[in-house]
Amino acid sequence: MSPGNPERLHGTLELLVMKLLERDAMNGYAIGRRIQELTDAQLTVEEGSLYPALYRMQRRGWLKAEWGTTENNRRAKFYRLTRAGRSQLERERSEWKDFETAVGKILGS
Repeated sequence: MSPGNPERLHGTLELLVMKLLERDAMNGYAIGRRIQELTDAQLTVEEGSLYPALYRMQRRGWLKAEWGTTENNRRAKFYRLTRAGRSQLERERSEWKDFETAVGKILGS
C-alpha cells in the first residue's frame, strides 16, 4: 500500500480486505480499485501485496475463492468472507478501535 510510511500501513491490508468482503464477493482487481476509490486515492494496493494477502487469508480459512465472470466478461477468482473470516474481522475491528483510542490519547496530549 502507498503512500506514506509502509510500516504504518503494515497489517491493515487484511482488515481492509475483510471489511470490503463483508457484504459482497469481489475479485482481486475490484478489491484494489475499491480501496483506492474509498480513500480518494490516498491508499493504493499493488498486486504484489494484494494477491499474497488474499492467498494467505484463504489458507487461514478466512476467505473462500470461486471462479466467476467479471462485468467485462473475464474469468476471475471471486473472494468471499467465510464464517471464520467474519469472526476474525470482528476481532481485528475491536483491536483497531483499541489501538486508535490509545494513539489518540497520546496525540491529543
